[in-house]
Amino acid sequence: MTEVYDLVVIGAGSGGVRASRMAAATGAKVAVVEDMFLGGTCVNVGCVPKKLFVYASQYREQAAQAAGFGVDAHINNFDWATLKTNKDNEINRLNGIYKNVLEGPGVEIVTGKGEVVSPTQVRVGDRLLDTKRILVATGGWPFKPAIPGAELAMDSNDVFAMESFPESVVVVGGGYIAVEFAGIFSGLGAHTQLLYRGDRILRGFDEEVRSFVSEEVAKVGVQIRTQVDVVRIEESQGKKICHLSDGSTISCDMVMMATGRTAKTAGLGLEALGVETRKDGSIIADERFETNVKGVFALGDVIGTPALTPVALEQGMVFVSQQFGDGSRSINYDLIPTAVFCQPNIGTVGLTEEQASEQYPGDVDVYTSEFRALKHTVSGSTERTLMKLLVRRSDDKVLGAHMVGEEAGEIIQGIAVALQAGATKAHFDRTLGIHPTGAEEFVTMRSVTRVV
Repeated sequence: MTEVYDLVVIGAGSGGVRASRMAAATGAKVAVVEDMFLGGTCVNVGCVPKKLFVYASQYREQAAQAAGFGVDAHINNFDWATLKTNKDNEINRLNGIYKNVLEGPGVEIVTGKGEVVSPTQVRVGDRLLDTKRILVATGGWPFKPAIPGAELAMDSNDVFAMESFPESVVVVGGGYIAVEFAGIFSGLGAHTQLLYRGDRILRGFDEEVRSFVSEEVAKVGVQIRTQVDVVRIEESQGKKICHLSDGSTISCDMVMMATGRTAKTAGLGLEALGVETRKDGSIIADERFETNVKGVFALGDVIGTPALTPVALEQGMVFVSQQFGDGSRSINYDLIPTAVFCQPNIGTVGLTEEQASEQYPGDVDVYTSEFRALKHTVSGSTERTLMKLLVRRSDDKVLGAHMVGEEAGEIIQGIAVALQAGATKAHFDRTLGIHPTGAEEFVTMRSVTRVV
C-alpha cells in the first residue's frame, strides 16, 4: 500500500523549512524536497553571508575613524580567501542546523528536483510522492537582462563563490541588493561604480530617505551614476568592458548584475497542471496560500509578496495554522520592518511620506531630525543620520518611521513593535530617551517639519 504524506513541500528555504517542521510538530507526515541547499537563499546566498561581508567591509572605515580617539589603527591587508573560507564554514554549520531542525520533528528530506505531476503527487527522480497537500516554496532567483555579454557578469549568487577579489567593480542596479553590494565592494577596497537606469537609487523607499542615502553612500567611496544602463559587455585583456547607454565605456575587473529577482518556478510542472502564474512567473495564491488548483499551495518569494525572510517565515506559520491548527493566525503586510545594510544602514517600517500623503492628504505631520552622531564629532567622519516619523494628525497615530544611520535596523525593530501596538505620537513623547544614543531622537522630536 502506498504511503500518503499529509504535506509535501518543494523547496527547503526559509518558508519551506518553517512550514515543514511546524507541520510535522503537529503530528503530520511531511516531506520536503530540495535539489540545492537547506536554508534557501537567505542562509546560503543571501541575508547571512551578505551580512558577514558587510561586517568585513566596515573595518577599513572604522580604522580610519579611530585616529580621532587617539587610536593608531591601520588595515595592513585584506585576504579574500580567509573571509570566503570563514563564511563557507559558517554556512556549512547552519546547513547542519537546518538538517537537524527538520529531522528533529520527523520531516523526511528528499534530495532532488521536485515536479508537481498532479494535485496529489510530486515526482522526484524515479520516486513518486503521494500527498494530501503540495506546498511550493521554491523562492526566487537572480535575473540578468538579456544583453550581449551578460554571461560575463556575475549575479548576487556568484559573488559568494568568487575565488578572488577584484580591484574594480561595476554594480548594475539600484535596488537594495545593488546598494548593499556596492558598499561591500567599496568598503573592502575595490574601486566601485553603481549604475542605475532610473533617476535615483532605492525605488520604493521614502523619497527623502532615497536622496539622503544617495549622498551618504557616495561619501564612503561609491560612485553613483544614474539614468544610464549597460547595453553590452565585452572582455578584453582580462578586463570587462561595459558599453553604456550614453555611449561611454567603463573598464573593470568585475561586473555584478543586481537587476532584480524572478520567481523560481521553471520546471516544476505548474504550467501543465494549470496553476495560474503572473507574467513574471510568480504564482497566484489566495490568502490561504492556495492556488487555483485545489490542494496545491505556495508561499514565500515565489508568490510575489515582499521578498523578505521574516515574511516567508510568518507565511509558513500561518499556513500551518490554517491547515493543521485552529486557523487563528494571520499576517499583516502593512507594517513590515525592513533594513538595508548599506553604509550607513537604512531601517524603515510603515508608510513612506509619499504613501501617507496619498492616503491621508493634508492630515499627515512629518517630523524629521538630521544630525551628526556623537561618535563622529570626534571620529572626523562627515556621516550624518536621518530620522523621520509620519503621524496622522487627526488621531495622532504614527503611520511610519524611517532611519538612516548606524544600527538603523536594530533600532527600527523596536519601533516596529510600537507601531504594531498602534502607538501614537503622544506615546513616543511620553517615552524617556536613553542618553546619549541616536535612538533617543525618536522620542524627542517635538516640532513638525511639514504637513502633507
